Amino acid sequence: MASVVVAAILLAGMFPPGSRRGALHAQTPAVLVGAGDIASCQSPGDEATARLLDAIDGTVFTTGDNVYERGTDDEFANCYHPSWGRHRARTRPSVGNHEYYTPGAAGYFRYFGAAAGEPGLGYYSYDLGSWHVIVLNSNCRLIGCGPDSPQMQWLRRDLDRSRAACTVAYWHHPRFSSGLHGSDPALQAMWQVLASAGVDVALTGHDHLYERFAPMDAQGRLDPHRGVRQFVIGTGGRSHYPFRTLAAHSEVRQSGTFGVLRLELEAAGYAWEFIPEAGKSFRDIGTARCSQ
Repeated sequence: MASVVVAAILLAGMFPPGSRRGALHAQTPAVLVGAGDIASCQSPGDEATARLLDAIDGTVFTTGDNVYERGTDDEFANCYHPSWGRHRARTRPSVGNHEYYTPGAAGYFRYFGAAAGEPGLGYYSYDLGSWHVIVLNSNCRLIGCGPDSPQMQWLRRDLDRSRAACTVAYWHHPRFSSGLHGSDPALQAMWQVLASAGVDVALTGHDHLYERFAPMDAQGRLDPHRGVRQFVIGTGGRSHYPFRTLAAHSEVRQSGTFGVLRLELEAAGYAWEFIPEAGKSFRDIGTARCSQ
């Protein structure tokens, strides 16, 4: 509870009286909370993070690899459902690579139903409070992430239609990471579209750790005013990965603690907080304004 109060104080300092946020303070901020690389019948980590969700209101996101090892119907029923599954009614998931060990990620689409968007695609969008939220499918060899792919054509149209001042996108494979899998250049076209449109936050998984980056432009250069701030949140409960090569513009990193990322979405900015599993002390708290 104390850390939530700290985040509220930080937000108050970021949006002083008389600012746009101050004028809209009567509006309750939307909350987006979650992680990726979550459930396994071989690990108690997903139970630890599900207990965190039990105490946090808001919309639950996932950054892929929802259940191990193959995303089957039985694994969703027996390994995911007893923990994170109790929050299924408020979950808007994204699909990882492990779900595709079941052809077409059929178990994933059957389990989440309409909440996962159009069956077979794995990309969709929705609005949350004053924010626009985009969910993408980073399994590029299966779905396509190139500049002219159907997914990127859809993404451009979706961004053009949105009138939200602030936008968050999430998917599985990180464009940038210091972890075992590392940065994924196959996602450059996706990153470029998001950064060029002024998207504010990107949430990813795949590497089983937590990492926060400084805002970056379409070419991965520092851009504190209009850049995209990427988080890697592969801390849902499956296991822990080591760090490998330090990626440029990485600001905060930790491995060895399961937990969830809570985003408080204001009209002109956001606060973030990494909340650790019980018994662990690592936290990461901050605020930022939206780029537009």
